[in-house]
Amino acid sequence: MKAMLVEELGHPSQMVLKDVPSPVPGPKQVLITVKACSVNFPDTLMVQGLYQFKPPLPFSPGSDVAGVVKAVGDKIKHVKPGDEVFGIGPFGGFAEEVVIPGSSVFPKPPMMDDKVAASFMMAYGTSYHALKDRAKLQPGETLLVLGASGGVGLAAVELGKQMGAKVIAAASSADKLEICKNSGADELINYSEEDLKNRVKELTDGRGADVVYDPVGGAYTEAALRATAWEGRLLIVGFPAGIAKIPMNLPLLKGCQIIGVFFGSFSQRDPQMSMQNTLTLIGMYAEGKLKPYIQKTYSLEDSRQALIDMMDRKVKGKIIIEP
Repeated sequence: MKAMLVEELGHPSQMVLKDVPSPVPGPKQVLITVKACSVNFPDTLMVQGLYQFKPPLPFSPGSDVAGVVKAVGDKIKHVKPGDEVFGIGPFGGFAEEVVIPGSSVFPKPPMMDDKVAASFMMAYGTSYHALKDRAKLQPGETLLVLGASGGVGLAAVELGKQMGAKVIAAASSADKLEICKNSGADELINYSEEDLKNRVKELTDGRGADVVYDPVGGAYTEAALRATAWEGRLLIVGFPAGIAKIPMNLPLLKGCQIIGVFFGSFSQRDPQMSMQNTLTLIGMYAEGKLKPYIQKTYSLEDSRQALIDMMDRKVKGKIIIEP
C-alpha cells in the first residue's frame, strides 16, 4: 500500500510517499481501507515533533478516517470485513490502509458520505466533549467561539446553537465570519479589526461570555479571559497562536474556571462516554442539525500541501485527503 511518511521531523514538505507493507490488526484493532482522511491542526504539530504525543519514526499523520473494513482482530465483534465505517486513531490515516482501535470505530450511517464521516470525529467529538462534559453549557448562556471558522470552531458554533446558547463567533476575516454566520452564529467579531474584549462586552451588555471556546491561544486567550463573565468557563482547546501566559489574578477576580480539553485522552480514558457522545452526534447529523463544511479535497500525493495550508491558516472548516 502507499503511505505518506514522516521519516524525519520537520516541515510537511519533507514527507515522502512510499510503498509499505499493509498493517496487521491486533486483537482489539480494525484494519480499514481508507476512503477519506481529514486534516486536523494536531497533524501539523505531530509532523514537526511539537505535539504531546510523538509516534515512532517513520509514521503517517492523520487520525480521522472513513473507509471499508478489510480485517479485524479476534476480539472485535461490532464490525466485520466489508462494513463501511468511520473512526479515529492516534495517527496513520495519510495512507491507503490504517489500523485503529476497535473502540473508536463506528458503522458509517448510510446518509453520510466518506468525506463527511472523515471530518466528524475530531471536530464534533472535541467540541461536544468541551461544551457538554467540560463547560456544561446551559440553554440561554452566551458562548464565545474563537477561531470560529476552523474545523472545531465551526463545530462549536453549530453545537452551541443546538444546545440553546447565544453564539458569538470570532475570526480574522469577513469571509471566514460569513461561513460562521451560515453555520448559525448570532453575532460576529472580526478580531483583526475589532477589540475582542470590548466587543464581547458590548454584545453582552457588559456581562461577558459565560463560556469561551479557545482553540487559538496566544494573545487571544487573555483577551477572551478578560471578556469572560462572573463564574464563566474558559475552555483551552488548542494553541496554534502560541501558549498563553495568563495573569492568574483574573480567574480570582472573575470567579471563573480555566478548563483543559484533551479529546484524545478523554476518548481513551472513558471510551463508553466517548461512544455515547458519538452516537448522540450521529443522531443530530441524521436529523439535519449538523452540517460539516468541507472546503477542499486533496489527493494523497498532495497531502504535504494540505498540511502547509493548515499551518498557513488558509483552511476554513475541514479539508480532506482521499487516498
